[in-house]
Parts: sequence; structure tokens; C-alpha cells
Amino acid sequence: MIDFRTIDYLRHGTTRQQAVYTLLSGPAIFPPLRAYTPVLAGTIPINVDLPSSDLDILCCFDDAASFYYDVEKTFVGFDEFALRRMRLRGEDTVVANFTTAGFAIEVFGQHIPVTQQTGYRHMVIEHVILQEKGEAFRQQVLSLKHEGYKTEPAFAKLLALAGDPYQALLDFGTAIV
Repeated sequence: MIDFRTIDYLRHGTTRQQAVYTLLSGPAIFPPLRAYTPVLAGTIPINVDLPSSDLDILCCFDDAASFYYDVEKTFVGFDEFALRRMRLRGEDTVVANFTTAGFAIEVFGQHIPVTQQTGYRHMVIEHVILQEKGEAFRQQVLSLKHEGYKTEPAFAKLLALAGDPYQALLDFGTAIV
């Protein structure tokens, strides 16, 4: 299993993963977030991304206001910068979006350890499924994504999971992860 808590695995991945490694290992993105244990999640790490897929960077904060301030001062100068604070599934959440080096980036922070956040858990479950089901299944996921499906609904459809695809995938994952 890949250790997704680091970005080292990207160094020898697809061309896009290597570009992401170069960006994130540079000084502008991960180093300013280091205190918040940044982890890249989403579709790029597991190679089910589309050209339009963004980089989802998950962070864990102790204090939402401090995280909000740090994210704002660090990334406010980037193109298309937007920052908001909200409650998501009962949790204080800070989300920043911006673009740089041809990538859309979302920085997502909660007071939950990154490896327990929903986005991370979905990615790990999807990775395990992809490892078990193989390349043909990955291509089916990509085909559905090209048709407009989001990642979790694509997996849920292919696995015939009923109900809310996001929760169904988490429930399915408890048996395999």
C-alpha cells in the first residue's frame, strides 16, 4: 500500500503525478502548510484524474481562525484565490481555492486528523478497490468520469452500491480497509 501521507510516491508516477510532485515539493505550497500536516488526496494520487481534476490538499488545524489567517496570507496572491469558513458535517471547516502552474488547488482544513478525514478515507478505499479490480475497472471509472460522474458516484455505480454514494463507499470500505 502506498503511504499517501508523503508525496514521495508521486516522483515515479505518471507524467502528471511527477508534475504535481515538482509543484508540491517546491517552496510555495506544502512548506507553508507543514504545521497542518498537509496530505494530497483525491484522484491524482490514485490515477483516476481527468485533465480538469484539482489538487486536494487536506490539512488538520487546532484553531480554525489561525489556519484561516495562515492560508489567507500565504495564498492570497495566487490566481482565482477564494477562501471560506463553514460547518461541514458538524465540523468547523476552512476551504481555500486557487490556481498555480496550470493546476487548480483546494486546501481543505478541519480539526480532524487528516487520515480520518472523509476525503482521505475515500481515496484509500478507492485505491484498495483499484488494486483489487485492476486496470479494466480503473478505465471504467475514468469512462464514467468523462461522462460527468464524480469519483465516488462512479465507484458506487460500478460496485452496485445503493444509497448515498459517498456514505455507501465509506460503508463498503470498512470491510476492505
